[in-house]
Amino acid sequence: MKRLFLIEFHKLKNNRAAKVLSLIYFILFSAIALFASIRFNFGSIDFRLADQGIFNFPYIWHFNAYIVAFLKLFLAVVIVSMVSSEYTNRTLKQNLIDGLSKKEFILSKFYGVLGFALASTLLLFIVSLILGLIFSDYNEVGIIFSDLEYIFAYFLKLIGFFSMCLFFGILLRRSAFALGFLFLLWIFEGIVQLFVKFQAESLEFIVNFLPLQSMGNLIIEPFSRLGIIKSAATQLNSEFEKSYDVEWSAILIVMAWSFIFIFSSWKLLQKRDL
Repeated sequence: MKRLFLIEFHKLKNNRAAKVLSLIYFILFSAIALFASIRFNFGSIDFRLADQGIFNFPYIWHFNAYIVAFLKLFLAVVIVSMVSSEYTNRTLKQNLIDGLSKKEFILSKFYGVLGFALASTLLLFIVSLILGLIFSDYNEVGIIFSDLEYIFAYFLKLIGFFSMCLFFGILLRRSAFALGFLFLLWIFEGIVQLFVKFQAESLEFIVNFLPLQSMGNLIIEPFSRLGIIKSAATQLNSEFEKSYDVEWSAILIVMAWSFIFIFSSWKLLQKRDL
């Protein structure tokens, strides 16, 4: 495992585009937290997003996991471009000549996926913890470390999404095609959801099994949990009835998709004549 991880790390270290995109990702990650803590003064208006309760424990785990997940596309580009570079630079063929098996190659890529997901999750945990300790109105230990399931859901969401990007990269061999296919999948799932919503509501459960939708189901939008939103809904006699829990069904579906994408990547590579 260590040898395969080091092989992937060495490739990443020598890939300038991957390093730049990874750096942009982590800078944007930190910038979101910085932006939320800035106080804006416009005449009589004194506003700071952090004062709206978004950094209160335990809500911060849910809010940050949901918001930061949108940045995963940057790391997806890194993963897809690194896979495509294996074909364009013929390093895949050279690795196989040097004694690396196709199974080990896929495992090395999966360890890269794990590395990105772990690093991003660890950063999410540290940044959220620091922001919470600074801005939260609740600092009891029991409250601070409740709702940590959103951190796990974020990690699993990245694993599923990056595994899918890895599969598309191996399937199509070109990063532009792989990212284009990802975009088409997003459009396709949107069309399916609209069709089910307006034409076949009895089949609504099927939507939850679509890959992108299942990953989205891991972390439900957190905005309607905010006190200011709940108060507004109460005044309008339109209270929300929604479960914000990380559902086991969503966890199992995403785990299944992750396995399918990694296994399919291996089988696809096995059948190809490189």
